[in-house]
Amino acid sequence: MPAPRFAFSIHATDGAARTGAIAMRRGAIRTPAFMPVGTAGTVKAMRPAEVRTTGADILLGNTYHLMLRPGAERVARLGGLHGFMGWDRPILTDSGGYQVMSLSALTKRSEEGVAFKSHLDGSAHLLSPERSIEIQRLLGADIVMAFDELVPTTATRDIQAEAMARSMRWAKRSRAAFDGGGAHAECAALFGIQQGALDRELRKASADALLDIGFDGYAVGGLAVGEGQEAMFACLDYAPAQLDPARPRYLMGVGKPDDIVGAVERGIDMFDCVLPTRSGRNGQAFTWDGPLNLRNAAHAEDVAPIDPDSPIAGWSRAYLHHLTKSGEMLGAMLLTEHNLWFYQQLMAALRDAIAERRLASWADDFRRRYGARRPSP
Repeated sequence: MPAPRFAFSIHATDGAARTGAIAMRRGAIRTPAFMPVGTAGTVKAMRPAEVRTTGADILLGNTYHLMLRPGAERVARLGGLHGFMGWDRPILTDSGGYQVMSLSALTKRSEEGVAFKSHLDGSAHLLSPERSIEIQRLLGADIVMAFDELVPTTATRDIQAEAMARSMRWAKRSRAAFDGGGAHAECAALFGIQQGALDRELRKASADALLDIGFDGYAVGGLAVGEGQEAMFACLDYAPAQLDPARPRYLMGVGKPDDIVGAVERGIDMFDCVLPTRSGRNGQAFTWDGPLNLRNAAHAEDVAPIDPDSPIAGWSRAYLHHLTKSGEMLGAMLLTEHNLWFYQQLMAALRDAIAERRLASWADDFRRRYGARRPSP
């Protein structure tokens, strides 16, 4: 039988947490899932086969960066993003809305979309729901994100409400543009994005609008933008439950290992974040005992590996300290590989704990060891 376009199954639950799988034509995605970020068609310092070896089932690419360089039309002419970058499993593409509003100079928002100037060369562009979906179709994304508007959680409630309402109108236009995508729409999936900052009523209104439109999955957007873990968790205490429980829930841009554990406890199924790769390039390694700064002189003569099970266990902390202090490329490569492996080990442990209905005790043990003593829900 051919693989389904998109099918989400929940295999076990433990409290609000779920473990299961998303079936797609390019392969299954085990949930809870962490998606390494390949913003510009590459997971920095890693080859695709190495990313897969860490345990990743899906990667994330970005509409904004790829539309500017090398260009979505060029990627399409070259066979699509999968062939272009050499990754044959699912890819989710962010809509580009966040990057437009955070990286671009002189943005102008209107009902049509967002007019902006490129951070690369100052060229003028308009990103609308229709254009965002078109770019993601040209890239050949397996999971496409609706175009939305993000405003800071510190904005006034009126501004937050206006942005949420516009995002819901854009979500409807994104749905129509996706459905008109011909063959691509027949084999890809579309996710809507809940907005509403930290306001429970706005989140509920956003969720209701998205459910009325209908999507394959739903993202909780507008978090991890400086509000702090306590406020994020307070929002996640109710926001995921406002969405369709039969569909996957994706928390965008999260995050630190303890953020992920707390979010899984609150019902989130999918995550992405630049932290493991960015930290690897800056000399930081994630471990079960918390992050390590390999630049620290304490590691200069430490012959132990970061983790005896790590794919880079053959290199000592002393050697990694040397590479990091010397600015050697190999240091970034090895630490990035380790961090991506650690994140996938974290997700596997979460899946096992949920399946065996021992998540609460596992999470408490994790927090005690990791050093992030945060209250669980």
